[in-house]
Amino acid sequence: IMDDSYNPHLYQGAKDIAREVKRQTGNQGMDDRRRFEGSNHEGYAPQDGYYSGNPEFNQDEDAQSDATEGHDEDDEIYEGEYQGIPHPDDVKAKQKAYAISDEYRDRADLMAERVQDEEQLAHQYENIIQECGHGRFQWTLFFVLGLALMADGVDVFVVGFVLPSAEKDMCMSSTNKGMLGLIVYLGMMVGAFLWGGLADRMGRRYCLIISLAINAVFVFISSFVQGYGFFLFCRLVAGFGIGGSLPIVFPYFSEFLAREKRGEHLSWLCMFWMIGGLYASVMAWGIIPHYGWGFSMGTSYQFHSWRVFVIICALPCIASIIALKFMPESPRFLLEVGRHDEAWMILKNIHDTNMRAKGTPEVVFTVSNIKTPKQIDEFIEIQSSTGKWYQRWLVRIMTELKKVWENVLHCFSAKFRKNTVFMAVVWFTMAFSYYGLTVWFPDMIRYLQEEEYESKVKIFHKERVEHFTFNFTLENQIHKEGEYFNDKFVNMKLKSVTFQDSLFEECYFEDVTSSNTVFKNCTITSTLFFNTDLYDHKFVDCKFLNNTFLNQKQGCHLDFEEENDILIYLVSFLGCLSVLPGNIISALFMDKIGRIKMIEGGSMLISAICCFFLFFGNSESAIIGWQCLFCGASIAAWNALDVLTVELYPTDKRATAFGVLHALCKFAAILGNSIFASFVGITKVIPILLASTALVGGSLVSLRLPETREQVLM
Repeated sequence: IMDDSYNPHLYQGAKDIAREVKRQTGNQGMDDRRRFEGSNHEGYAPQDGYYSGNPEFNQDEDAQSDATEGHDEDDEIYEGEYQGIPHPDDVKAKQKAYAISDEYRDRADLMAERVQDEEQLAHQYENIIQECGHGRFQWTLFFVLGLALMADGVDVFVVGFVLPSAEKDMCMSSTNKGMLGLIVYLGMMVGAFLWGGLADRMGRRYCLIISLAINAVFVFISSFVQGYGFFLFCRLVAGFGIGGSLPIVFPYFSEFLAREKRGEHLSWLCMFWMIGGLYASVMAWGIIPHYGWGFSMGTSYQFHSWRVFVIICALPCIASIIALKFMPESPRFLLEVGRHDEAWMILKNIHDTNMRAKGTPEVVFTVSNIKTPKQIDEFIEIQSSTGKWYQRWLVRIMTELKKVWENVLHCFSAKFRKNTVFMAVVWFTMAFSYYGLTVWFPDMIRYLQEEEYESKVKIFHKERVEHFTFNFTLENQIHKEGEYFNDKFVNMKLKSVTFQDSLFEECYFEDVTSSNTVFKNCTITSTLFFNTDLYDHKFVDCKFLNNTFLNQKQGCHLDFEEENDILIYLVSFLGCLSVLPGNIISALFMDKIGRIKMIEGGSMLISAICCFFLFFGNSESAIIGWQCLFCGASIAAWNALDVLTVELYPTDKRATAFGVLHALCKFAAILGNSIFASFVGITKVIPILLASTALVGGSLVSLRLPETREQVLM
C-alpha cells in the first residue's frame, strides 16, 4: 500500500514548499536568534561541560555548522535541520528525561561519573576565576567576611574580660566562674560541627548569616539578664552561633580566589581574628573600669559597665550580617548542587565588577557554559497535606541532619581518612598548647601579683581600740587577737582584711562593703549591723551574743575597681598585637615556601622553643615577653592549617571537614584550659612540658600531610 501511494511529483512539490518557507522565514529566524542572544539568556548553551574561552572561534565554528546543517548536496531539507537555539525549558525537560533514566543505573556508576565531572569542573572553575580576576569584588568580600571572623575573635575574649566584674554582680562561686569560662568553647564546638555540615548542604552565605544572627541576638540578651543560669545559657547559645564563623568563612572566601592568590589572601583574612582581640581589649580597657556607666532599678536590677561592654562587642557581628545581605552565594557551591544559571550570573557579575574597577569595562565575560556535576542526591518532596506542619519540618530537619552526618563519615572514608586523622592530630596539638597557654599566662600574672600583694600585708597584733570611728578603707591587713569596744565602722570598705581571734563588743557597723574579708574565730556581742554585706559565710567559727542584723545588702555588688584587671587588658592587647608580624610574614611566604614548611619548621617548632624558655621567666615582664613571642610565632601555623584544610577537601565536604576539625580544636581548648589552670601556683613544669611536647609532636605529624599550594580546589 505504501509503495503504491508513493508519488515522486508530490515529494518534489513538498521540497519546493519547504524551500519557499525557509526563504521567507530565514531572515526572521536570524533576527530572533540575535534578539535571543542579546537578551538575558546571553551565553546560554546546553550543559555539556564545555567551557567557552574563545567566543570568536566558537562563533565561526557555529556559523559553519549552521551553514551546512539540515542540507545535503542538492540543498535538500532533511530531519534535524537547525531550528534555532533550544528554549531553556526544552533543555531542562531533556535533562529531566535523562535524570529519570539514571534511576535504573548503578549508584557506583553514577558516583564515578560525578567524580569525573567534579574533576573537570575543578580545572574549568580555576580558569573562570582567573578570567574574573582579583579586584574590587574580592576585596569587598574580604572585609565583609573579616567582620565575621572579627566577631569570633571578640567572643573568645569577652568572658575573660567580664568575669572579674560579673562574678561579683552575680555572686559566682569558683565553680560557676570555671563553668562560664568553658561554656563558650562548648557552644563553639557544637556550632562548628553543625554549621560546617549545613554549609555544604544549604549554602555558605545562608548558614553564615543565620549563625551570626543567633550569636548577635543572644549576646544582646545576655547583657541584660541578671541571673547566673540564664546568663550561662545565653553565652552557650551565642557560642553555638559564632561557632559557625570559622568553618564557613574560609571555605566561602577560598571559592572566590585563584590558585596563586589563595594562600596569601586567606592568611590576610586571618588578621581579622587578631583585630577582634584588639577590639575587645581596647573596649574592655575603656569601658569596664567605669563603674558608673550603667543604671539600676532598686536592688533587683543592676546594669553595670561590663554589660555595656558586652553590647559593644556584638557590633562586628551585626555589621557582618548587614554586609552579607549584599554578597552573593559561592558560585562553586551553586555549581556543585546543579544551580548553573545562578552561578553563571554571579561569576559574570564578579568579572564585570572587577573589570569596571580596573577601567576596562569593555572586556567581555567569555564563559558561555560551565560544567555541572551529576546530581544524585535523593530529594524528598513532602506534600502540604501530609501530616502536621511540625511533622513536615521534623522530616526535613532529620533528612538534612542525616546528610550532614553522612558527609562527616565521608571525611573518614578510605579516600580522606589518612589526611583527616593527621589533620586532626595537628589541629588538636596546636589548640591544646595555644589555648592552654593563653589562659595560663594571665593566670600566672595574677598569681604573681597576688604573691606580691600578700607580701605587703600589714599585721596588727593584740591592738585595743575604744570609742573610735572607722570611716576609711582598710586594705590588705590582718588583725590578730584585737579588742574593739564601742567602735563605729561607718561608710567604709574592707578589702582583703582578716580579723582573727578578736573581740567586738557594743560596736556599730553601718554601710560597710567588703571584699575578700573574713572574721575567723571571733567573739561578737551586743553589736548592730545595718546595711552591710557581711553575710554569714564571712564569719568562720565565730561566737554571737545579742547581735542585730538590719537591712542587709541584697544581691552582690561591684565593690572596687580592680587595678590588676587593667594589667590583664594590657596583657591581652599586647598578645594580640604581637600576632601582627607573624601574620604578615606568613601571608607573604605562604605561597612561596608552602603550607607544610610553614606549619612544621616555621611555626610549631619555634613556638615549642618559646615554651621551653618559660622555665626562666619568673617575673611579670618575662611572662608577658614570652607570651608575645609565642603568639607571634604560632600564628603562622594557624594560618597554614586554615589554608591546608580548605585545599585538602572537595567542595561538597570542605565546610564539613573544617567544622569537624574546628570542633576538635575547641574540645582541645576546653581540655587545655582545664589542665593548665589547675597547675597555676603549684608548678609550671607540667604546663610547659605539655605544651612543648604537643607542639613538637604536631609538627612531626604535619610532615605526613600533602603539600597543596599547586592544586586547584576540587
